[in-house]
Amino acid sequence: MTEFFNAFLMLLFHLNDFLSAFISQHGPLIYLLVFIIIFVETGLFFPFLPGDSLIFACAAFSAAGLLHFWIAIGVCLLSSFLGSSLNYYFGIALGKKLCQSSRFIKKEYIERSVLFYQTHGGMSIVLSRFIPIVRSFTPFVAGIGQMPYGRFMSFNVAGVILWTGIAGGAGFFFGNIPVVQENFSTVLLAIVLVSTLPAVIMYLKGRFAPKGTGQQ
Repeated sequence: MTEFFNAFLMLLFHLNDFLSAFISQHGPLIYLLVFIIIFVETGLFFPFLPGDSLIFACAAFSAAGLLHFWIAIGVCLLSSFLGSSLNYYFGIALGKKLCQSSRFIKKEYIERSVLFYQTHGGMSIVLSRFIPIVRSFTPFVAGIGQMPYGRFMSFNVAGVILWTGIAGGAGFFFGNIPVVQENFSTVLLAIVLVSTLPAVIMYLKGRFAPKGTGQQ
């Protein structure tokens, strides 16, 4: 577990170096790697992958001419859409069983996502895109709650487009500014920290709210 955590930190702090080396060694396979990472984060209950940072970095590399912008964005859109759609179907078909028996799905993550879902309704599908951990479980919770397919897909598409568009647009237009380039790892870490703040605030509110009011 320690080795995994160290590897995760290395990937997070040196994502730009890792992507640059991967592109130089494997070329177009970078698109497959990006697809897998985002698909796993959004679809397979693995919330510790740097989705926001990855989209930002891919767009920055596209602006520098190392990747094709529309292919990179298309891969991010498709993988995110398919991942969250699979997550939703897991919720419909296996939700209650997985919550009761799975050792890999932490109860606290589900509870946090349920609270977010109850607070924001259908818009939680869109808003959760910008919150690590929560975005990996909200479609699952929507499935457990039997949200109608058409309603879920409407919010899902909107969330995918906004998340990818904002992170990708920021990377494309700001990722190659000299001061950003010189501090690229710091910028990527800042993206993770800023995007995590809403989840932390929501957790603290639920943790310290007076009894009887925390779940309203």
